[in-house]
Amino acid sequence: MFLDDFGTGFSSLSLLRDFPIDVLKIDRSFISDIAFNETHQDSKKLVKAMINMVKALNMQVVAEGVEDLKTLNWLNDAGCHLIQGYYFSKPIARENLDDYLTKQVKLNAIITTDKEQQYQFLALLAEA
Repeated sequence: MFLDDFGTGFSSLSLLRDFPIDVLKIDRSFISDIAFNETHQDSKKLVKAMINMVKALNMQVVAEGVEDLKTLNWLNDAGCHLIQGYYFSKPIARENLDDYLTKQVKLNAIITTDKEQQYQFLALLAEA
């Protein structure tokens, strides 16, 4: 089970205790502060704390809204290796997903951070 937009709205710590959450997705509003507000250290501290908390609970963590290499590198250093955002791709319509993934496989599309951490594309399709 995924918990989306963690840190905003109705997502609370009690959900982590009361439900069988497998993956927590950190809301993009926290992630965008990392890149665009260099002096806003509280956002970095909060994101790092979320990553550590999720790992301590044996869950996986996804960072939403990654749009640049600087943010990707920071998240990699912080221990978050599941990344979602425009840095990799804009949202793709279901009917175009097969073609997009086929092209990525043909290109052997791998993104490498400054620290030589490699990311391969992963597509998730949610049914409404």
